[in-house]
Amino acid sequence: MLEFLENIIPSSPVALVVFALFPMVIIIVYALFAIWLERKVAGFIQDRLGPMRTGGFHGWAQTIADMLKLIQKEDIIPKDASSFLFKLAPFMIFTASYAAFAVIPFSSGYIGSNINIGVFYLLAITSFLTISIIMASWASNNKWSLVGGMRTAAQMVSYEVPTIVTVLSVLIVAGSMNLMTITEMQTGNDIMGFLPNWFIFQNPFLIVAFAIFAISMLAESHRVPFDLPESESELVAGYQTEYSGMRWGMFMLAEYADMLLLSLLGATLFFGGWNSPFGTFMSGPIWGFGWFMLKGMLLVFVMMWIRWTLPRYRVDQLMHICWSILIPLSFVNFVLVALWEMIF
Repeated sequence: MLEFLENIIPSSPVALVVFALFPMVIIIVYALFAIWLERKVAGFIQDRLGPMRTGGFHGWAQTIADMLKLIQKEDIIPKDASSFLFKLAPFMIFTASYAAFAVIPFSSGYIGSNINIGVFYLLAITSFLTISIIMASWASNNKWSLVGGMRTAAQMVSYEVPTIVTVLSVLIVAGSMNLMTITEMQTGNDIMGFLPNWFIFQNPFLIVAFAIFAISMLAESHRVPFDLPESESELVAGYQTEYSGMRWGMFMLAEYADMLLLSLLGATLFFGGWNSPFGTFMSGPIWGFGWFMLKGMLLVFVMMWIRWTLPRYRVDQLMHICWSILIPLSFVNFVLVALWEMIF
């Protein structure tokens, strides 16, 4: 099916547009559901109900109502803000998040761009997120926004190091930067006759790599306990303080898109991507898409669970965890992954 789509798309502009808009549809539908889900998770953890009225059953339409409200809100730009950069930053941050989905293999029948340097492209394009946030904070001409932007720069640049090292640990096992190839290498149930042939089961040190990746994933997406760039109790809302309406909504959409992106990347690298946990049973392009999104949403759910369970770290604690613990551990683990592959 993938080869069929690759053959028809170059000759059909309409098919190209449909092919490119598929991740956009996924992001929007996912964001509407994930915001509602996070409210319900928060309510459950805090022994309350969360939204219950709008739409009927458990307030399922609450997020849709909020979106309509944001669209109708006045677009306020501070008098002393840098107007062009202030307007550009929300579009730039969402564009970076959206562009990263191009190399995510959603199933055996769909990947936006099946390039050989997919991992490199994804890590490179997500660096625009940091630039966009710094742009928004500086253009706002607000001291709280600027402090939030500087915290973002320090946090994301720092936690990119253990993230990249853990990804390289997987690349040692896979021998490829093509995410579709990495997924295809995890097909079947060959480990001990019944375990899925996922990388996390192939090398014991990749379990440690995934733990480091999961912690770094929280920091990269500004989730509690690493939400220092937008900590409401200290910085009002950090780099988003001066934004309102749909410009603020685009920042929120980008944040939830990043959560899904990193979760899908983790599912691809460690948990077999679109491969079924039952081998060839319940496999195929449609089933594969379902399994892939299920794995990603389970990781998103864990991120929500952590948000409403743990307190926020201080800035010095956040940097200590990265530079004194995660980075040395990730490099040592990287060497151990390589030695395991050489020996076994």
